[in-house]
Amino acid sequence: MTENVLKGINNGGQITFGYKLNAERKFEPHETYAPILQDIFTMYADGHTIKYIVDYLDEKKIRSYRGGKINGTGVQRMLSNRRYLGEYKFRDVTVPNIIPPLVSEDVFERVQQRLAKNKKAPARHKAEDDYLLTLKLFCGKCNTHMVGESGMGTSRVYRYYKCANTKKVHICDKKAVRKDWIEDLVVEKAMKILHDDKLVEYLTERIFVLQGEENPRIPHLKGQLADTEKRIENLMNAIEQGIITDTTKDRLAQLETKKKEIEIAILQEKIKKPFLTKEQIQFGIERFSNLDITTLEGKRRLIDGFVNSIYLYDDRFDITFNFKDGTQTVFFSELEATKNSDIKSLGAP
Repeated sequence: MTENVLKGINNGGQITFGYKLNAERKFEPHETYAPILQDIFTMYADGHTIKYIVDYLDEKKIRSYRGGKINGTGVQRMLSNRRYLGEYKFRDVTVPNIIPPLVSEDVFERVQQRLAKNKKAPARHKAEDDYLLTLKLFCGKCNTHMVGESGMGTSRVYRYYKCANTKKVHICDKKAVRKDWIEDLVVEKAMKILHDDKLVEYLTERIFVLQGEENPRIPHLKGQLADTEKRIENLMNAIEQGIITDTTKDRLAQLETKKKEIEIAILQEKIKKPFLTKEQIQFGIERFSNLDITTLEGKRRLIDGFVNSIYLYDDRFDITFNFKDGTQTVFFSELEATKNSDIKSLGAP
């Protein structure tokens, strides 16, 4: 079984979603399910929740290989599976790049970072519903997460964010803040980015420049290619000196095959990262200004796309956006004059 792993041959059992087996029992991308698997990774890396992905798969009637519905646990297992990077593991043996990867290292790493962050976050299940600032909203007094809470009033449910240290161990005296008020303020500040022509121009230029940076997987593949070419050259030198055996011929054939596979992998990685013009990038950024921010999904996409973190104090909040020098401070005293201000009723009912 270890020998099978070293050769990339399936040892039996349930086939990993996104793959199929060829006549030699080696893994190949499934023509239908591989693109679906890649969509799952992309959606989660782009900020969609696991619940959203489960609902999406159910709506599209996408089922597991056994015909059952794919639940949240199944999606989480997919997102954590390093086989999609091309790794094949059996007991203590792990062989990299032995099966075709379905996900780039960049996307996989972004997904792992988000999974790790969500695992540590308190009350994550509430964020799956409609607490849009979970993982992004922090207490300015103790720097811990502020989490979603709800409570019944005389006639309706009140929702708010509360410092986790206040909620659990009572070591912080930060007051709770009404959910809708703080979320609407954050959405308002994020929308201003999209109406700042100079800022949109700056973001367009930075993204355009970043495109020129090489895919981090390509240098690794180029290193493998150079090593393989060196081995082929050494074998050719041995053959020229008359050292020819069946093993030599077989090894040369294996190396030639490996060289072709690496060259194809390099081309595939380059294709995965299409080059966009400045006009296309600017159009993509400006599309956010057309989001319907009266809907939950519209607010979520805007916050996930532009907001990095918010630190909430008693007199202000500091909001940091997903670009360099993108931090703003908003003092509550500036908001008191506005008719929509909720500053007088920050606490929970």
